[in-house]
Order: sequence, then structure tokens, then C-alpha cells
Amino acid sequence: MAYLSEDALRAMGFAELGVNVKISDKAAIYGAEQMRIGDNSRIDDFCVVSGTVTIGRNVYIGPFGLIAGGMPGLILEDFATLAYRVQVFTQSDDYSGETMTNSTVPKDYKKEIFASVRLGRHSIVGAGATIMPGADLAEGTSVGAAALVLKPTEPWSIYVGNPARKLRDRKRDLLELEREYLAKENQLGR
Repeated sequence: MAYLSEDALRAMGFAELGVNVKISDKAAIYGAEQMRIGDNSRIDDFCVVSGTVTIGRNVYIGPFGLIAGGMPGLILEDFATLAYRVQVFTQSDDYSGETMTNSTVPKDYKKEIFASVRLGRHSIVGAGATIMPGADLAEGTSVGAAALVLKPTEPWSIYVGNPARKLRDRKRDLLELEREYLAKENQLGR
């Protein structure tokens, strides 16, 4: 995997760009001027990232991810993780049949759903899962592979299925590991 150089990243014109950011040279970034990316975050091969997007520190977006921030905006808080082929949408066509659909149809003939999305600190989304407009993931949410998340989640919970439903609570042991990691980073001056 080849990552863009720091000079190439700076030339893209991000609104904010942290240190040690890694973006694959095979990723597609649309509207970098609307994006903020925190320290130590990584976007891997064949991802498409577009619209108003804020990425915290130590966020990972796995290969083939689709991050569509659109106009409402998408926030991935610190330590959020998206596995392979995760899709996150902040806007969608109305599938009811009351109006027309797709990007080629003028807005006068269709109704779109717009809602921001926030993926909380330490949220993790399994391979192939889809997060729909307005389906905020609370801090510590874990979403299983291929799940379809249609509504906000409860903090520190594990969700599975289509549509996603709460399976059980998630442990918080990782918060101590976060404290250790950040203390070490501070000692090293990063």
C-alpha cells in the first residue's frame, strides 16, 4: 500500500490536517476543503470520502470504505474504526415511490432525506455494515459485520443484524488502554 506524501496531502487543501495522517494514493477524496482530519488517522485503498467530514485522531477507514458526508456532515470521533467496505451516508433518496430517485433527476422531482451522522469515540463498525442518515453511533458502539444501522445507538453496546438491534453491552476496558497510549504519546511529544 502506498500513501500520499505529506506535501501531496497539504496540496489537496484540507480545512485541517493533523500529523502522521496516512491516505492511500488509491483513495478518492472529494471536497478536501470541507474536511478536517486529526493526528494518526488513516484512509486505506479504494475508499471514497466526500462532503463535509470531520475525522478525529487515530481513526481508521478500511479498504473500499464509502464515507458520504454530503451537506449535513459526518463526524468520526477519536479512535473510531471502520472495517472493509463500510458505508456511511448522510443523505439518501426516498424509496417510497412517492417521488423519483437518483442523482440524474432534478431536485424538483424527488425527495431526499438529509441527516448528519456522528460515530462516537471508540465506535467500531464491522465489514460490510451500512450506517444510514441520522443513525448516530454513541461512544463505544460496536456494530457487527453486514449490519444495517437505521437509528441512533446506545453507548457501549453491541449491535448486529438487518436492521441492527442491540445484542448486549460492550466492555469499557479499552478506556484504560487509551489513557496509557495518550500518556505515552504526550511523553514522546507527539
